[in-house]
Amino acid sequence: MTVDALTDVTGLRVGHATLTGDGRLTGTTVVLAPEGGAVAAVDVRGGGPGTKETDALDPRNVVQKVEAIVLTGGSAYGLDAASGVMAWLEERGRGVRVGPDPGHVVPVVPAACVFDLGRGGDFRARPDAATGREAVTAAAASEPGAPVTEGCVGAGTGASVGHVKGGVGTASTVTESGFTVAALVVANAAGEAVDPETGVLYGELFGGRVSYPSAAVHGRARDRLAEAAARNSLPPLNTTLAVVATDADLTKAQAQKLAGTSHDGIARAVRPVHLLNDGDTVFALATSARPLPQDQPLILNEILAAGADTVTRAITRAVRAAHSVTGPGGLWPSYGELYGGGER
Repeated sequence: MTVDALTDVTGLRVGHATLTGDGRLTGTTVVLAPEGGAVAAVDVRGGGPGTKETDALDPRNVVQKVEAIVLTGGSAYGLDAASGVMAWLEERGRGVRVGPDPGHVVPVVPAACVFDLGRGGDFRARPDAATGREAVTAAAASEPGAPVTEGCVGAGTGASVGHVKGGVGTASTVTESGFTVAALVVANAAGEAVDPETGVLYGELFGGRVSYPSAAVHGRARDRLAEAAARNSLPPLNTTLAVVATDADLTKAQAQKLAGTSHDGIARAVRPVHLLNDGDTVFALATSARPLPQDQPLILNEILAAGADTVTRAITRAVRAAHSVTGPGGLWPSYGELYGGGER
């Protein structure tokens, strides 16, 4: 049974820590790999990224597998959440072995952040090491293959896409050759997910059937978005993050290719994309449960195409799953409030 989520890649678990109230509107999401880790790579294309340990994922470097990926709010301050995940992993002897004792490990925990500072009203309300520990503990406590909560949770709690509320979204698929490919995103872009001329989500233009809002509904939505734009004084400093995973046995170089082509999925769902005030970052994970046939190297193309497709669908799901937020930090109407729930 599949749940159309990142957890359809066997062995991966997802946990959220959500911080709201008292000026907070932020959080952290952790993707926990199977014990022993997963092959990992990254591709950063935004002009203002906030990341940690991404150099370790370069195929030229020694680290081959990681135990967890951290996606977090709080801009660069929020990267401290990775420290809590590292401590949790160290306590369990999970990480790169660096000494004779089983406890002599260094957990390599790549992380990336989104800008959501001040969106709850308090600029100093940010995820920290305790938030990271809460998120990884939630991931470890989840059942294998469990559904993943979407919308305004974890790292997507304070997310926005243009002037519409953003959040966490996820999706999965199985390729023609039987490989599972899945994505989890934090949709928090400076660009727009909604076509200003029609009100349709850009990402849904690639999904076949499209339902266009009426002129009256679209007109009211545009007025509401103009109200939000006038009220929100914070700068449009954003970032879309994604983890794309597969059960295929990929090398680090192949995983890096998957991370790169998966950026196409962001470009389909958000316009414009990869701006100087975005930090768009895609991580790729390969659990290596299914070998690639050595005599058919181009089968990798199926996985590359599926990565981009699942990222697009995950972004549209994130926007549809989000709820409106109004508070001291600003006003972010949800797509559902503006245009109705519709189908995902």
